[in-house]
Amino acid sequence: MTEAELRKILERVQCKQISVGDAVKQLQALAGFLDLDFAKLDTDREHRCGLPEIIFCEGKDPKHIPQLLDQLRTNASLVLATRATPEVFSLVKRVIPSAIYHEPARIISIGEPKKTQGGTVLVLTAGTSDIPVAEEAAVTCELMGNEVMREYDVGVAGLHRLLAKIEKIQSANVLIVVAGMDGALPSVIGGLVKKTVIAVPTSRGYGASFQGLSALLTMLNSCAPGVAVVNIDNGFGAGVLASRINQMNL
Repeated sequence: MTEAELRKILERVQCKQISVGDAVKQLQALAGFLDLDFAKLDTDREHRCGLPEIIFCEGKDPKHIPQLLDQLRTNASLVLATRATPEVFSLVKRVIPSAIYHEPARIISIGEPKKTQGGTVLVLTAGTSDIPVAEEAAVTCELMGNEVMREYDVGVAGLHRLLAKIEKIQSANVLIVVAGMDGALPSVIGGLVKKTVIAVPTSRGYGASFQGLSALLTMLNSCAPGVAVVNIDNGFGAGVLASRINQMNL
């Protein structure tokens, strides 16, 4: 916070242009966070990290989410909320009519997507039950300014489906590979391309998959070198990582 910024806020209070409460909020924002009693919003994260704070909706009081997003959008051109239900979106829409719900991805976005730049990110899934996690990754990439292609249901149980798309797979700059069950697809793709492969284990599978732990361990033990692995069902994290790699030299 600079002396000029502080002086400007104090002058507005003295002239009664803003209330003391609003002045406190502006001072907190300049300090890097905004204290809302139930949450402390990181208003400086976009400046530090290139992406504003993202609201993870699961476990939060639904009534708090519209307030969080409304405050964040005053400091960011694009605001996202992940793992949002239709019920949460309806609450947000009442407060922020411009909000958009990307239903398969369970993402709420407010503001304009970033300008498209860089190469292409290809998102693949082993099966159709992996699509919600894949869409979370794909939509995140698109909103962050990446061209995204999709190829779903190309798992190793029918390897010919994957090989039929080999030219498309090899043309991508970054690949996000989403798989549950045995989690073998990223290792196979890692042996076919020289580009970055980001593996996303999902919690899809029968009992011995242990809610995605089996797929996670398979991916961590991949015999294909250079395969990066994110946490179980973490499509958002994979999308952010893919975007950063894809736009690294821009």
